[in-house]
Amino acid sequence: MNMKNYLKVKELGLEPMTKKEKDNHNINIELDDSTSQGTYSNLVIVNHSPTEFVLDFINVMPGTPKAKVRSRIILTPEHTKKFIKALNDNLVKYESVNGPVKDFKKDIIPLNFGPKAEA
Repeated sequence: MNMKNYLKVKELGLEPMTKKEKDNHNINIELDDSTSQGTYSNLVIVNHSPTEFVLDFINVMPGTPKAKVRSRIILTPEHTKKFIKALNDNLVKYESVNGPVKDFKKDIIPLNFGPKAEA
């Protein structure tokens, strides 16, 4: 039998909501076993057009001349803004418990695999 996981989530809003409004925005989301395992990524390439943002998640292995996109997420500009806010809120919470995350020096990663992105 396939075990199902349910998550209760609320839509992220930029304005504060009353408890009743929050309750109206809750939805149940099913997370199957395969998806719950996740996919590791150590590189994300972001492209955009006037109507969407495309996030390509990649796992680059050291010493390997080729890498493969493991997951592609396409978002509207409005959802991209909410996504960035949610990431920032969670990063602030993480750093308040675990200390600051080190910034990377700007590495030049040769991105000569695949065609030039256009949307």
